[in-house]
Amino acid sequence: MRQMRLGRREITEPDQLREVLKDCQVARIGTSDEEGMFIVPLNFGYEFSEKDGSLRLYLHCAGEGRKAEAFAKYPEVAFEMDCGHEIIRGDYACSYSYAYRSIMGNGIIHKVENTEEKLHGLRLLMQHLEPGANMEFKPEVLERVAVYRVDVTAFTGKRREKKR
Repeated sequence: MRQMRLGRREITEPDQLREVLKDCQVARIGTSDEEGMFIVPLNFGYEFSEKDGSLRLYLHCAGEGRKAEAFAKYPEVAFEMDCGHEIIRGDYACSYSYAYRSIMGNGIIHKVENTEEKLHGLRLLMQHLEPGANMEFKPEVLERVAVYRVDVTAFTGKRREKKR
């Protein structure tokens, strides 16, 4: 990925990247099809390795429709997630800003067909949304739901902190 213009805002520490992943609840997936580019917000689960910096996202949604067709035909996607929102007040309009933490990147999306990996992805998603929850997945629901995995090829973390 291109070097960040304001490098002092880049998050490079693995433990801080993990915190952003933990605190964000929605990943916005950018994709395209014959009609053009579009963004879909989805809840997600993730696997993040602090050793090698690798990241995988797991998403669930309907297995048909525009999004599913785009993922199948154009598997290169972009993603963004953000959290920690807070207004930074200023003395005049243009000195106002916004505090946040975010992760943005690119990857290849795959529909998960293997039942064990599908369960794994759904468990990661539920663990992220409701830590400590022990959910069981009914076979008929598991059959209907589509699970997608984004193998992240590049990503960056960024923060804008409010001065205390």
